[in-house]
Amino acid sequence: MKPSVTVNLPQGRSYPIFIGSGLLDDAQFWQAVVANRQAVIITNTTVAPLYADRLRSKLSRAPLLLSIPDGEQYKTLATYQSLLDDLLDQDLDRSSVLIALGGGVVGDLAGFVAATYYRGVDYIQVPTTLLAQVDSAVGGKTAVNHPKGKNLIGSFYQPSHVVIDVATLQSLPQKIFIEGLAEVIKYGIIFDASFFEWLESNAELILKRDFRALQYIIQRSCKIKAEVVQDDETERGRRAILNFGHTFGHALETQTGYGTLLHGEAVSVGMKLAAELSYRLGFIDINVVDRVKRILNLFHLPITCENLDPTQVRAAMSKDKKVIDSKLRFI
Repeated sequence: MKPSVTVNLPQGRSYPIFIGSGLLDDAQFWQAVVANRQAVIITNTTVAPLYADRLRSKLSRAPLLLSIPDGEQYKTLATYQSLLDDLLDQDLDRSSVLIALGGGVVGDLAGFVAATYYRGVDYIQVPTTLLAQVDSAVGGKTAVNHPKGKNLIGSFYQPSHVVIDVATLQSLPQKIFIEGLAEVIKYGIIFDASFFEWLESNAELILKRDFRALQYIIQRSCKIKAEVVQDDETERGRRAILNFGHTFGHALETQTGYGTLLHGEAVSVGMKLAAELSYRLGFIDINVVDRVKRILNLFHLPITCENLDPTQVRAAMSKDKKVIDSKLRFI
């Protein structure tokens, strides 16, 4: 099967992104990807009943299944250690492959486990949420949260494959589906004006989860992210543009309590705030701010967050990973 997108990296670390429908049920595909290696499926309690058995039945060697609780509040060092304990209890060696089956929390945790277990084993991203499919499953950022800030403990560690079965989006609650659209809109704002215009014109199709529309926005988002990551894998420069809205958004997530405000919702509010800051600094005119707010409203994404202490939010922002020499940088 030909990849839909390829992330081209040096030193033999390039990897394919497969996008389609029914990939979870394609035994021939999975036998080619995993071969006869010992696989470990890492998932959560929501996704496991939906897809874990389907995937397990397609692997030639019976995989181990590890399931964690569902929610951002479980993306912790304690969960990470629990997964490592399970792998060590099973005496899994470096030839094993981890399969991250789920949303961004599962992908980030499984990736961090893969990066550190025996100093690195292969892992495959199988994202089942829109947010993970267009963003967190691609690019090799792996991490857990800390009470002082989001994603402060982790590493850059690329997957060997990303497998996106668009059909999994049909099972998502509407709120979870919509939060992923914030990251899609982000790509239009930071990188591709014509894509932004297409999103403005096709909101109804997307919100109805039309297969062709979803396949297009996923593929375009992955291509944009791949291009940025290829130029700046470890975020020393250009890759920081992918954090548009995230400096505000991560601070909002920290202050509201992980899991209270969904990541995509926080990014949506953060993009609106970043646009307003850009206007106040004279970088854009008010029409651009209004257009950003309009498209977020069009896709039913929030642009405000109530009952927050600005001092505490500012303190949380001081822990942002883009702080250099005690200076906070915004996109």
